[in-house]
Amino acid sequence: MTTQQDVIPALPAPAPAAPRTVLFTLTGPDRPGVTTAVFQVLTRSGVEVLDVEQVVVRGYLTLAVLVTAGADEAGMISAVRLVGGELGLDVSGEPGTGDNSPRRRNRLAVTLLGAPLRPSAVAGVAGRIAEHGANIDRIRRISRFPVTTLELDVSGGDGEVLRRELAAEAMAHGADLAVCPAGLARRGRRLVVMDVDSTLIQDEVIELLAAHAGPEAEKKVAAVTERAMRGELDFEQSLHERVACLAGLPESVLTDVYRSVRLSPGALTLTRTLRRLGLTLGVVSGGFIEVVAPLARDLGITHVRANQLGIEDGRLTGRVVGEVVDRAAKAASLRHFAELEGLPLSRTVAIGDGANDLDMLATAGLGVAFNAKPVVREQADTAVTVPYLDAVLYLLGIPRAEIEDADEEPDTIPDSTPAGTSAGTSAELEDTGGTRR
Repeated sequence: MTTQQDVIPALPAPAPAAPRTVLFTLTGPDRPGVTTAVFQVLTRSGVEVLDVEQVVVRGYLTLAVLVTAGADEAGMISAVRLVGGELGLDVSGEPGTGDNSPRRRNRLAVTLLGAPLRPSAVAGVAGRIAEHGANIDRIRRISRFPVTTLELDVSGGDGEVLRRELAAEAMAHGADLAVCPAGLARRGRRLVVMDVDSTLIQDEVIELLAAHAGPEAEKKVAAVTERAMRGELDFEQSLHERVACLAGLPESVLTDVYRSVRLSPGALTLTRTLRRLGLTLGVVSGGFIEVVAPLARDLGITHVRANQLGIEDGRLTGRVVGEVVDRAAKAASLRHFAELEGLPLSRTVAIGDGANDLDMLATAGLGVAFNAKPVVREQADTAVTVPYLDAVLYLLGIPRAEIEDADEEPDTIPDSTPAGTSAGTSAELEDTGGTRR
């Protein structure tokens, strides 16, 4: 009779041995037919392809191929070396076992850009990543003009910690940097909401209006703005005082101001590319709907919110109608636009330059400070200090080559005018930062 003590537990089955593999690395001048020739040799060896990486930098090829060892490992290595030599390539064939190690969790996309991008910035950022025990799995260039942008695939790092430390490191070397979740979070529908004055456009609309009201009004508006920047007035107080300086201006001035507005360099490329990718655009402004709405219409921007000027008998009353679009209202508008689109806040991007944008930048999944005041750069997720608004595309992982390919397609701006817009003449836009033509 077998007792309980006599039962011997079964031993776990041994793990299967990792299969033998060979890693080929070929380097040298690129030319058509290299990849074909290498894989034709491998075809005759009857092996399986496990992994391939190929990159060409200034005409210099690096091709890495991982395959199973096959029946004649030594013969295969000799054959690949022979064909590589005929093509003028250096060939390494390293026998080993197994495939690539699985990537660690917490995958991140780290985007580093500069104009110029200096080696010290790359070294500093890479060093900080290594200090935190994270690994750079891959690097690729996604733009060369007007800024140089590198995208680093990083694994095994804490996103919040790396975001703070890497941004500070990049800034110390005159570069900009963004840290975003990788994988599916990098793709799909998004909502991009922008401030207008000094972000989408180069101007401050109220200053353009004040210029039509005469030198005295210009001085008063400038003085109130300065008091607000010193913290003596909040945004709503300063807005009411500045708008009061516009009382009596003819309504026709609004059209003149709209026609004189200068887009920020890259603004047209940014909005056109995002639309073509199926992303939704919005603007929310402490400026005025009478100027912002026609601008949004011409750029194909779906969601619009801004202050409304009082107008009676064809003249400005010097008052604002309805609720003022202040710092809190900007954040609320972002949330409302996201609800209309059925998107979580994690799928939103906000772009702004001033303290009035801070709540909106903090609410969005990614807050971008564009040529912003220091306090805004410090609190935003990332900052763009180059004067090109389309640099935001690179932070979203969109390569320059894809932007240029999209530019060859016809651009159709929706005919429908966003709700709440005012009538205005359509203008031909340019992306140089100049005035309308």
